[in-house]
Amino acid sequence: MNNQEFKNAFDYLVKEKGLDPELIKEAMTNAFTAAYKKNTGEDADIRCEINTDNGMIRVFKRMTVVDGELENPDAEYTLEEAQEEHEGAQVGDVYETEVETEDFGRVAISVAKQVVLQKIREAERKQVMDEFRDKTDELMIGFLAMEDSRNYYVDLGKARGILPKNELIPGEKLNMGDSVKVYVTKVEETSKGPSIRLSRKHYGFVKRLFELEIPEINDGSVLIYSVARDPGNRSKVAVYSERANIDPIGACIGEKGSRISRIIEELHGEKLDVVKYDKDPAVFIENALAPAKELTVAVTDPKKQEAMVIADGDNFSLAIGKKGQNARLASKLTHYKIDIKTTEQAREAGINFR
Repeated sequence: MNNQEFKNAFDYLVKEKGLDPELIKEAMTNAFTAAYKKNTGEDADIRCEINTDNGMIRVFKRMTVVDGELENPDAEYTLEEAQEEHEGAQVGDVYETEVETEDFGRVAISVAKQVVLQKIREAERKQVMDEFRDKTDELMIGFLAMEDSRNYYVDLGKARGILPKNELIPGEKLNMGDSVKVYVTKVEETSKGPSIRLSRKHYGFVKRLFELEIPEINDGSVLIYSVARDPGNRSKVAVYSERANIDPIGACIGEKGSRISRIIEELHGEKLDVVKYDKDPAVFIENALAPAKELTVAVTDPKKQEAMVIADGDNFSLAIGKKGQNARLASKLTHYKIDIKTTEQAREAGINFR
């Protein structure tokens, strides 16, 4: 690598990869130290001087003057030896001799390059971890860059995230190059580098979409209490506001459904129920069981968070939902175990609500 090639490589790593110039210099020093030691067999003290303006690299062997017995003859002089070469030498003085890098040989330079590459990889991994370690539970936008039998790989800028195909919204199809919103479920360091795991079926994906699309949620005037999701089918989102003049459900729906429709479009038609959170668990459970109406709710065990609901006629089937979906989502949303019965079933069980 000549001076100009090195300068070009240095500029690329700093400007394009965003690496710290001092870290590159440190890597080069370590590289040439390893190369020199491999070429000469000496355990020498090496200093590397790098001129980033013209790409010139100068390597110096450092010798320290010591008093008494030498611990490392490759990097130390006795006082007598030093005074023979350098008039007035004193203990603790350091003398440098420039080393011609061409003398290292092809194999040694190859070692130097490997050390540099390793340091660069380590620095890039650290940069990725520094940038993404706090992105867990966040929504990000990337581009589909690669695909294999099990995963999509999403370009997130300085890194690629892994979007398993079983973490897609059921039934959705993605194409290479598509811009895609993803939810970050985990960021961890592995032996192969940082691993960024993504999802579109996680309930957190719905929560972050609401924060993105609803200004009142983004500014904190409307708050999300909880989210329950059956990916590809239905989600329930419980919202509330501490401001009396704000309708939290209306804010989420938007004029003529304009806001909620954008979220539904991103979810490929997944149904969304926006319900009002209430501090009274009985009221909250009734709200969560929408579209069922005219329900009687009683909290039967507050400590175990258990409740019973009485519903009759069409409201009974609406409260339970297809294959129990509505009741299941309401239970997740409220964190209560919900037992739904008709008036007749309750009477047969010896339960009297009225």
